[in-house]
Amino acid sequence: MRILFALVLAILCSTGAYAERQFKTLQPGDSLSVTVLQDPKLDRQMLVGPDGMISFPLVGQIRAQGMTPAGLERLLSQRLKDKYTEGVDVNVSLLGLGRDTDDTKPRIYVTGEVKAPGAYPIPVRTDIVQAIALAGGLSPFAAKHRVQVRRKVRGIDELLPFDYSAYQSGVVADENRYLRAGDIVIVPERGLFDFE
Repeated sequence: MRILFALVLAILCSTGAYAERQFKTLQPGDSLSVTVLQDPKLDRQMLVGPDGMISFPLVGQIRAQGMTPAGLERLLSQRLKDKYTEGVDVNVSLLGLGRDTDDTKPRIYVTGEVKAPGAYPIPVRTDIVQAIALAGGLSPFAAKHRVQVRRKVRGIDELLPFDYSAYQSGVVADENRYLRAGDIVIVPERGLFDFE
């Protein structure tokens, strides 16, 4: 009888955690997994940026903050349906919550075509290349020559370009700037005619 009670309790706890993740509204820093059944090339893990936005291929920028994963699924399906002849099956899963117990740590955000997008604390001076390394490095689909850093300066977004390919080959060294708390490193997806 105790085993049965423990089993029922474990099932209730696990379904409660699942329900909490499915009905939780998304916040900046949350990490998501998005899969598209009809086009596995679109499958990716992504991070809700500090501005509450995500970027998805063929769709562009979407405000994810305040939506549930199910609501984001519906929105992505709706925006992708005209790109395919049949219906589109999209699945959005919440992988991790962005809020840490210690919100006082300064953070940078790395998003886009990196292996582990997310929010990273910066206890020491960190430059763009180090931030990309923290995020597991570039994915095979990264547009290395179009990396950018988005920084708020007096309430205005400033874009700082960075050519990772040029840095890697030793041509340009001074573009590898040190990051500040709140900076977002964006690694865009390589376009059809982009050659690395």
